[in-house]
Amino acid sequence: DVILVSGSLGDHGMAIMSVREGLEFETNILSDSAPLNGLVAAMLQACPDIRVLRDPTRGGLASTLNEIAAASNCGLVIEEALLPIRPQVQSACELLGLEPLQVANEGKLVCIAPATSAPSLLAAMRSSPEGEDSAVIGTVVAEHPRMVVAKTAVGASRVIPLPIGEHLPRIC
Repeated sequence: DVILVSGSLGDHGMAIMSVREGLEFETNILSDSAPLNGLVAAMLQACPDIRVLRDPTRGGLASTLNEIAAASNCGLVIEEALLPIRPQVQSACELLGLEPLQVANEGKLVCIAPATSAPSLLAAMRSSPEGEDSAVIGTVVAEHPRMVVAKTAVGASRVIPLPIGEHLPRIC
Protein backbone atom coordinates (compact mmCIF):
# COMPACT_ATOMS: atom_id res chain seq x y z
CA ASP A 1 0.00 0.00 0.00
CA VAL A 2 1.02 3.62 -0.52
CA ILE A 3 0.62 6.76 1.57
CA LEU A 4 -0.74 9.89 -0.11
CA VAL A 5 -1.35 13.44 1.09
CA SER A 6 -3.70 15.89 -0.58
CA GLY A 7 -1.29 18.81 -0.67
CA SER A 8 1.24 20.99 1.11
CA LEU A 9 1.85 20.35 4.79
CA GLY A 10 2.00 22.74 7.73
CA ASP A 11 0.38 25.77 6.09
CA HIS A 12 -2.44 26.21 8.60
CA GLY A 13 -0.39 25.82 11.75
CA MET A 14 2.31 28.23 10.57
CA ALA A 15 -0.29 30.76 9.37
CA ILE A 16 -2.03 30.74 12.75
CA MET A 17 1.24 30.83 14.68
CA SER A 18 2.57 33.76 12.66
CA VAL A 19 -0.60 35.81 13.30
CA ARG A 20 -0.89 34.88 16.98
CA GLU A 21 2.76 35.58 17.74
CA GLY A 22 3.02 38.66 15.52
CA LEU A 23 5.73 37.10 13.38
CA GLU A 24 6.45 39.02 10.22
CA PHE A 25 7.85 36.81 7.51
CA GLU A 26 8.94 38.13 4.11
CA THR A 27 6.12 36.16 2.52
CA ASN A 28 2.58 35.42 3.62
CA ILE A 29 1.74 31.95 4.82
CA LEU A 30 -1.94 31.25 4.29
CA SER A 31 -4.13 28.73 6.08
CA ASP A 32 -5.07 25.63 4.11
CA SER A 33 -8.55 25.43 5.63
CA ALA A 34 -10.90 24.00 2.99
CA PRO A 35 -13.89 21.65 2.64
CA LEU A 36 -12.82 18.13 1.70
CA ASN A 37 -16.15 16.50 0.82
CA GLY A 38 -15.75 16.94 -2.95
CA LEU A 39 -12.19 15.63 -2.86
CA VAL A 40 -13.21 12.60 -0.80
CA ALA A 41 -16.10 11.82 -3.16
CA ALA A 42 -13.75 11.91 -6.17
CA MET A 43 -11.25 9.71 -4.35
CA LEU A 44 -13.83 7.10 -3.40
CA GLN A 45 -15.14 6.98 -6.95
CA ALA A 46 -11.61 6.43 -8.32
CA CYS A 47 -10.61 3.95 -5.62
CA PRO A 48 -13.40 2.32 -3.59
CA ASP A 49 -10.84 0.17 -1.74
CA ILE A 50 -9.11 3.03 0.10
CA ARG A 51 -7.79 1.61 3.38
CA VAL A 52 -7.50 4.81 5.47
CA LEU A 53 -8.63 8.44 5.19
CA ARG A 54 -7.56 10.81 7.97
CA ASP A 55 -7.14 14.53 8.50
CA PRO A 56 -3.67 15.52 9.78
CA THR A 57 -4.85 18.29 12.08
CA ARG A 58 -3.53 18.42 15.65
CA GLY A 59 0.00 17.04 15.76
CA GLY A 60 0.27 17.24 11.98
CA LEU A 61 1.33 14.42 9.71
CA ALA A 62 3.63 12.95 12.38
CA SER A 63 0.76 12.38 14.81
CA THR A 64 -1.60 11.03 12.15
CA LEU A 65 0.91 8.55 10.73
CA ASN A 66 1.93 7.34 14.19
CA GLU A 67 -1.73 6.75 15.10
CA ILE A 68 -2.27 4.82 11.86
CA ALA A 69 0.88 2.73 12.41
CA ALA A 70 -0.16 1.90 15.97
CA ALA A 71 -3.74 1.00 15.04
CA SER A 72 -2.72 -1.15 12.06
CA ASN A 73 0.37 -2.76 13.61
CA CYS A 74 2.23 -1.89 10.40
CA GLY A 75 5.32 0.16 9.71
CA LEU A 76 5.13 3.30 7.60
CA VAL A 77 8.01 4.69 5.54
CA ILE A 78 7.88 8.20 4.09
CA GLU A 79 10.36 9.82 1.71
CA GLU A 80 11.35 13.30 2.89
CA ALA A 81 12.11 14.33 -0.70
CA LEU A 82 8.48 13.62 -1.66
CA LEU A 83 6.87 15.66 1.14
CA PRO A 84 4.99 18.68 -0.23
CA ILE A 85 6.17 21.39 2.16
CA ARG A 86 6.17 24.96 0.84
CA PRO A 87 9.56 26.70 1.07
CA GLN A 88 8.13 29.49 3.23
CA VAL A 89 6.68 26.97 5.69
CA GLN A 90 9.97 25.03 5.77
CA SER A 91 11.91 28.26 6.40
CA ALA A 92 9.54 29.42 9.13
CA CYS A 93 9.77 26.04 10.86
CA GLU A 94 13.57 26.11 10.69
CA LEU A 95 13.62 29.65 12.11
CA LEU A 96 11.33 28.64 14.99
CA GLY A 97 12.89 25.24 15.63
CA LEU A 98 9.76 23.32 14.66
CA GLU A 99 9.36 20.03 12.82
CA PRO A 100 7.09 20.68 9.80
CA LEU A 101 5.62 17.19 10.13
CA GLN A 102 4.26 18.13 13.56
CA VAL A 103 2.55 21.34 12.42
CA ALA A 104 -1.26 21.33 12.10
CA ASN A 105 -3.16 21.18 8.82
CA GLU A 106 -6.83 22.01 8.32
CA GLY A 107 -7.68 21.40 4.66
CA LYS A 108 -5.59 18.34 3.95
CA LEU A 109 -6.02 14.61 4.24
CA VAL A 110 -3.86 11.51 4.46
CA CYS A 111 -4.83 8.43 2.50
CA ILE A 112 -3.57 4.87 2.43
CA ALA A 113 -4.57 2.82 -0.59
CA PRO A 114 -3.38 -0.15 -2.65
CA ALA A 115 -0.30 0.70 -4.71
CA THR A 116 -2.07 -0.53 -7.84
CA SER A 117 -4.71 2.17 -7.38
CA ALA A 118 -2.21 5.00 -6.84
CA PRO A 119 -2.12 6.39 -10.41
CA SER A 120 -5.91 6.68 -10.79
CA LEU A 121 -6.34 7.87 -7.21
CA LEU A 122 -3.66 10.53 -7.58
CA ALA A 123 -5.25 11.72 -10.84
CA ALA A 124 -8.65 11.99 -9.12
CA MET A 125 -7.13 13.89 -6.21
CA ARG A 126 -5.29 16.31 -8.48
CA SER A 127 -8.48 17.01 -10.45
CA SER A 128 -9.95 18.71 -7.38
CA PRO A 129 -8.82 22.21 -6.33
CA GLU A 130 -8.32 20.88 -2.78
CA GLY A 131 -6.03 18.14 -4.06
CA GLU A 132 -4.10 19.72 -6.92
CA ASP A 133 -0.79 19.34 -5.03
CA SER A 134 -1.43 15.75 -3.95
CA ALA A 135 1.53 13.41 -3.73
CA VAL A 136 2.49 9.84 -2.94
CA ILE A 137 4.86 10.20 0.02
CA GLY A 138 5.56 6.67 1.18
CA THR A 139 4.60 3.05 1.70
CA VAL A 140 3.22 0.66 4.28
CA VAL A 141 5.74 -2.03 5.29
CA ALA A 142 5.85 -5.14 7.47
CA GLU A 143 9.18 -4.11 8.99
CA HIS A 144 9.26 -2.04 12.19
CA PRO A 145 5.56 -2.44 13.08
CA ARG A 146 3.91 0.51 14.83
CA MET A 147 6.72 2.87 13.76
CA VAL A 148 7.00 5.70 11.25
CA VAL A 149 10.37 6.08 9.53
CA ALA A 150 11.49 8.83 7.16
CA LYS A 151 14.09 8.27 4.46
CA THR A 152 16.22 11.40 4.27
CA ALA A 153 17.66 13.08 1.19
CA VAL A 154 21.09 11.57 1.96
CA GLY A 155 19.73 8.03 2.23
CA ALA A 156 19.65 7.77 6.01
CA SER A 157 16.59 6.84 8.03
CA ARG A 158 15.09 8.60 11.04
CA VAL A 159 12.20 7.67 13.27
CA ILE A 160 9.29 10.12 13.25
CA PRO A 161 8.03 10.10 16.84
CA LEU A 162 4.55 10.84 18.08
CA PRO A 163 4.60 14.54 19.01
CA ILE A 164 4.73 15.35 22.71
CA GLY A 165 2.99 18.49 23.95
CA GLU A 166 1.54 21.22 21.77
CA HIS A 167 3.31 23.78 19.59
CA LEU A 168 0.08 25.69 19.13
CA PRO A 169 -2.72 25.87 21.70
CA ARG A 170 -6.09 24.49 20.63
CA ILE A 171 -7.90 26.86 18.27
CA CYS A 172 -11.10 24.97 17.50
